This record gives sequence, structure tokens and C-alpha cells, in this order.
Amino acid sequence: MEIWQVKDELVCTRRAPGLHTASLRVLQGQRGNIEVATDPVGAPIGKWVFTTLGSAARLAMPQRTVTTDLTICGIIDAWEP
Repeated sequence: MEIWQVKDELVCTRRAPGLHTASLRVLQGQRGNIEVATDPVGAPIGKWVFTTLGSAARLAMPQRTVTTDLTICGIIDAWEP
């Protein structure tokens, strides 16, 4: 698991069939790296979240057939990096 900050929402008009209707968020890590994650929890922009990656990311989605390797698992209530 890693801690990221939600920077933006990612809207795609065309998607790979395996993404279904999953919400996507742009995340920034503590070292400044940027990633895109699926978001089953509805994390708002600016919040800190924790994620899971790899094959476990699929298990964190309500639909386990979503092809993802980075999923937001929860919103952190208080975090000071």
C-alpha cells in the first residue's frame, strides 16, 4: 500500500472494455510521481488516499473483472506528509 494525494479526476470518452465504468483519478505520490488509479470510494480532489496495486487492485474493486493495477482503497481523514 502507498499513500497518494488526489490531484484531479480523469475523464475518458473511450475506454478499454475491461475498465467498464470505473471512476479514474490522477494521483501524485510524495516523491512527485504521477499515476492514474481506479476509484471505487469516490475520493475528492485534494484528499490523501491509500492504494493497493498489482493483482490485489482488482480485488479492491466492486467488479473484480475490472482490469486495473492501481486502486484507491480508502480516504485518509488526517495526514501530514
